[in-house]
This record gives sequence, C-alpha cells and structure tokens, in this order.
Amino acid sequence: MSLPVRALASETIATGASASPLTPYERRILDVAASQAQRVNGKLWRADIVGVADFAQPSWKPRLHFANLEAGTVRSFLLAHGKGSDPGHSGWLQHFSNVPGSEATSRGAYLTCEWYKGKYGTSIRLVGLDSDNSAALDRAIVMHRAWYVDKAMIDKWGKLGRSEGCFAMSEENFGEALLHLSGGRLLFADRIGEG
Repeated sequence: MSLPVRALASETIATGASASPLTPYERRILDVAASQAQRVNGKLWRADIVGVADFAQPSWKPRLHFANLEAGTVRSFLLAHGKGSDPGHSGWLQHFSNVPGSEATSRGAYLTCEWYKGKYGTSIRLVGLDSDNSAALDRAIVMHRAWYVDKAMIDKWGKLGRSEGCFAMSEENFGEALLHLSGGRLLFADRIGEG
C-alpha cells in the first residue's frame, strides 16, 4: 500500500519541478502586489489576483502584470498609458496626474468594480483608493480594450498608441481582465522598475 503513495508523491514532485522559476523582477511584482493588497485589504472584495501596472517600463513591453498571490505566478500583458502622461508620444510615461481633463494616467491603488458597456464595449469601472487617483471615477478612468494596444502597433511604430488616461489592453487579452481582475480586486499603478 505504501508503494503507490510513494509513486504518487514522486510524480507530484516531478510535476512541480517542471515549473519555471520566477525571475527577480516577477518576484518583485508579487511582493508589490502582496504589500499593496495588505495595505488596502479592507476595501477589496477579493485579494487572490492583483493587477500591477509598472509604468517604469515602456509601452512596447508587457507591463500589466496579473500577480496570482495564491499560486505565486505572474502573467504579463501590453498596456497603454494616457496621452497627457506622454505628450511627445515617446512610448514612456513621463508623469502621472489626477487632474480632470489632463488625459493622464494616475498612480495608486484602484478597486476594480462592475462591467459596463461604453465607447470601447465592455469595460471595467475603477475607483481610486489613494489621493493620487481619487478622481478616477469622476474622470471615467476605466479598464477597456483598444485597437491601438496590439503587437502590430509595436511592429509598425515601435510603441503602442495612447489612451485618455485609461488602462487600455489589447482586444485579444482584455477578456483576461474581465475574467480575472474585475469584481472587487486590486489594480495598482506606479513606477516599479527592475530594482
């Protein structure tokens, strides 16, 4: 009877060993996700997956990370920033703003709320939880899909298009946000960087 149990245990260990280890950057994303989720925990409905938007990265790199705190995994996606945060359209976020009409991206913690139908189809409402993004709901800063967030844009222009301050994802990947990040989870935006 003990032989099958050992065989099963060996199989489990072998399966676990095949998982690729996290990079130091991915470990940092998980750490940031965990610390921010703890910081705003009383305001979240669910803290299993945290979105971390790292605007220290340029728009041609995947910089929206879905940090699964339960599984210890990170999945990354392309993400646009606001026109007002990059007036020269360099592909790099230059500054954050919470000012209405700025068309800029705001830093801070956001609560992801319900879906609604808007200009870009099904989108996710966001509520800013910090002073740096407290006007998000009034500014209509949301998560949505956008045609200008696509690898073809990077291939042609070397960077993504820009939003009006919203967190815009590709048409192909936005369903991931609808399924895994909406419904009272945390989206945190800042400059995280490599270090």
